[in-house]
Amino acid sequence: MPSATPNSSSPRIVLGVSGGIAAYKSVELLRLLRDEGFFVSPVLTPDATRFVGTVTFSALASEAARTSLYGDATTPIPHTYLGQHADVIVVAPATAHLIARYAAGLADDLLSATLLAARAPVLLCPAMHTEMWEQPSVQENLATLRRRGVLVLEPDVGALAGGDVGAGRMREPQEIAELVKRLARGYEGPFSGRRVLITAGGTREAIDPVRVISNRSSGRQGYALAEVASRLGAKVTLVSTVNRALALDVVRDVDVRKVESASEMHDEVLSHLANVDVVIMAAAVADFTVKPSDEKLKKDQGPPVLHFEPTADILVDLVAKKSAHQVIVGFAAETTNVEQNARKKLHAKGVDLLVVNDVSAPSAGFEHPTNEVVILDRAERADSVDLRSKDAISYEILARVASLLPQGAP
Repeated sequence: MPSATPNSSSPRIVLGVSGGIAAYKSVELLRLLRDEGFFVSPVLTPDATRFVGTVTFSALASEAARTSLYGDATTPIPHTYLGQHADVIVVAPATAHLIARYAAGLADDLLSATLLAARAPVLLCPAMHTEMWEQPSVQENLATLRRRGVLVLEPDVGALAGGDVGAGRMREPQEIAELVKRLARGYEGPFSGRRVLITAGGTREAIDPVRVISNRSSGRQGYALAEVASRLGAKVTLVSTVNRALALDVVRDVDVRKVESASEMHDEVLSHLANVDVVIMAAAVADFTVKPSDEKLKKDQGPPVLHFEPTADILVDLVAKKSAHQVIVGFAAETTNVEQNARKKLHAKGVDLLVVNDVSAPSAGFEHPTNEVVILDRAERADSVDLRSKDAISYEILARVASLLPQGAP
């Protein structure tokens, strides 16, 4: 066995192995992690031992592989020992069963108890048949874990056990090891070290000190984007018209800037542009404003005559001032001729991505907890994202944004 000791200054990696055929790859992953100088503690579920042996892991690891929730004289509470000392926990493979138990907060074996006892970054590497991977229950469990800050390295499409081909093949050990190395060095997700500005809610254009012109936007999608971006490692500024006292709230460390009108949002957003990598304009910004009365308009004075003026175009101004490394994302809420109007807006605004949704569609758009969108890029390539939670929509949008950011950044 290698000579590393529990007091080693090397980063400590807990390697969790659950009961799937991909467990054979975990042996190679263990070797790669040890080659990097990590102190690796293997934890196998009882089902994992049906596929791989503890002797192999003990021989290659920094300390003997563990399988029992119950300790011995040297380590009486192993899940606490492992949880307190881990710098990173990686579970490869993570089966649908393990994922469900982790999401539910169960702790009936050593691996699940260690996951609950840990404060270190957790990386799950799912592996299962395509039918299982695509099950809504599996995806909802993963969404729950992501909300709690767990990183998920989604499986590849490839050959599966039994001769099938499809999504669900665990990523290769080399790729997993590279990500573990980055986590041990402080990586938090694909936006680690990035600065992201997001807008949310509908602007409010004053008619008088009492009345405003606004729209139906609740801000839910913008708040979901802010929370998910934070989970993925970004430093997030949220420019919002929505009061945080509402049910919409960001549980992570997000800098919220409150504004009311389109003009205020324009000035706030542009003031941050030089210091951010990404701007996502999820807010529903008024196209027109009026010069407000200084006093409340009285009904007995008859219907007021309102003279509308166009508001400043925040997207156009952002694109005009952006630098080469920045990504600007616009939103288009449509009700008719959705695709035609969206493509027209894409060219008019010059954004890098345009997120389009039909706000008249059932269970989508304003005020709903769910949404469905089409993401257009500069070349008019369209990715359709079917109806799902606004958190899940946010992951799809941010995945596209991440693919546009310059490589080699933090």
